[in-house]
Amino acid sequence: MASEELTGLSNIFARQNSTSGISLDFEPDTDYHFVETLEERYKCAYCHLVLHNPHQTGCGHRFCQHCIISLREFNAVPTCPVDKETIKAHEVFKDNCCKREVLNLQVFCKNVPQCNSKIILGRYQDHLQQCLFESVQCTNDECQDQILRKDLKDHLSLHCKFREEICQYCNQYVVSIHLKNHEKNECPDFPVPCLHNCSQIILKKEIKRGKLAEHENAALREHMLQILDKNSKLEEQISDLYKSLEFKEIKIQQLADTVKKCEKEFRQFAQLLGKNSNLMVNTQTLASHIDKSAWLETQVRQLIQMSNEQQSKFDLRPLLETIENVKQKISFMETYDQRLVVLEGQSNKHDVHIGLHKAQINKNEERFKLLEGTCYNGKLIWKIMDYKMKKKEAMEGRTVSIFSQPFYTSRCGYRLCARAYLNGDGSGKGTHVSLYFVVMRGEFDSLLPWPFKQKVTLMLLDQSGKKNHIVEVFRADPNSSSFKRPDGEMNIASGCPRFVAHTVLENAKNTYVKDDTLFLKVVVDLTDLEEL
Repeated sequence: MASEELTGLSNIFARQNSTSGISLDFEPDTDYHFVETLEERYKCAYCHLVLHNPHQTGCGHRFCQHCIISLREFNAVPTCPVDKETIKAHEVFKDNCCKREVLNLQVFCKNVPQCNSKIILGRYQDHLQQCLFESVQCTNDECQDQILRKDLKDHLSLHCKFREEICQYCNQYVVSIHLKNHEKNECPDFPVPCLHNCSQIILKKEIKRGKLAEHENAALREHMLQILDKNSKLEEQISDLYKSLEFKEIKIQQLADTVKKCEKEFRQFAQLLGKNSNLMVNTQTLASHIDKSAWLETQVRQLIQMSNEQQSKFDLRPLLETIENVKQKISFMETYDQRLVVLEGQSNKHDVHIGLHKAQINKNEERFKLLEGTCYNGKLIWKIMDYKMKKKEAMEGRTVSIFSQPFYTSRCGYRLCARAYLNGDGSGKGTHVSLYFVVMRGEFDSLLPWPFKQKVTLMLLDQSGKKNHIVEVFRADPNSSSFKRPDGEMNIASGCPRFVAHTVLENAKNTYVKDDTLFLKVVVDLTDLEEL
């Protein structure tokens, strides 16, 4: 019996929900900051939060839909937590009046104090999808940064490490963080020097990396001749060195022989010194030979030093030339890097200016399109392109509904628009296209009669020329809040949640969708409506 009551209760909720055409809603279990203190009559008697899809029991207390179901599921005999009265399934009903009041309660945006908007609760989620201070994730692949929506455009064009930039050499798009590595190691048009310092470099014609192999093949003969020329010069230098060494060795040998001869003469004089009594003469002769020996020894040292210097000079000359070349190249690269930094700074400044100009141009284009397409005769022709893509976005929950451009009953008349749910809303969700009529806040509302009372015609136009249009007509209910003078940007939408079935719209036999485009028409009856 309990199971049957639970099934019946769920069926009642399903039937009540399927007839709802209201397009407003909000997320439950969220901490909302209400402009005015939330009255107790708008709080759930079970969870004590703001009522979500309120249902009233026979004892007169209100509960969220999921709370009343939870009470029934977890209790064999559910009782009201306020007055302990038994909750009977057949006495529970959906309180649409209370729901409308809750959906129209004013709340602050969660992004206060940056955003000071006040929104009705039913449009809270719509506001967050447009709020400039809502944190959103960067749309570039691999980037996990969270950015305020107002800063997203600048982040994508200027700051994101994973944005795409154009390589200045090959004009290909490269992820910014990989740009320097691309230029240094991969770019086929990056200028690189020839390893052989051939005429291409001498003439200051740098070679693109992608054509370096082609250049080496084409200049192979020239490169070989350069190598042979260098080898010939080295061989000549080596030959000259050997000749110089041979000459020095001969001179050294001659000096060594002279030293030996002097030593022999010195010994002979020493022997004579012991026999000769003329000490003064022998002493002068000995001093003369000693001076001559010292001079010869000095000459030998100088020749050995000169020989070593010649040999060292020959050995170090290529190394010194290589070091000097390396220094010149390093100096050139440092100068080139500095120029690159300056050019990169100038390029970034130009990119910023270009981005600002593009944004202004886009803004102006949107404004011109809006002005060109605005109607002042109470009629709207709404062209919806890319139907399949927009329906897919609606099915995935990314863009549930879309709005038309505003139109007017006259130059100073009511400001109106249409709202479409391509994957359906309420009872038409997943099976139909829902189409609603919306009264928007206008410049001349204080001069117009309220509530709005005109007859409204909603049409899906047949593109075959046979005029088999789908038409729905209704007259505005003066007692509905949808047609009162708007307090916010727009009133609650009113219209047809089951306007046209997907099976009819997408049937190949019909021509309501052509070239992935459909046309909707809204006509307001202007009878008895005075112009200002």
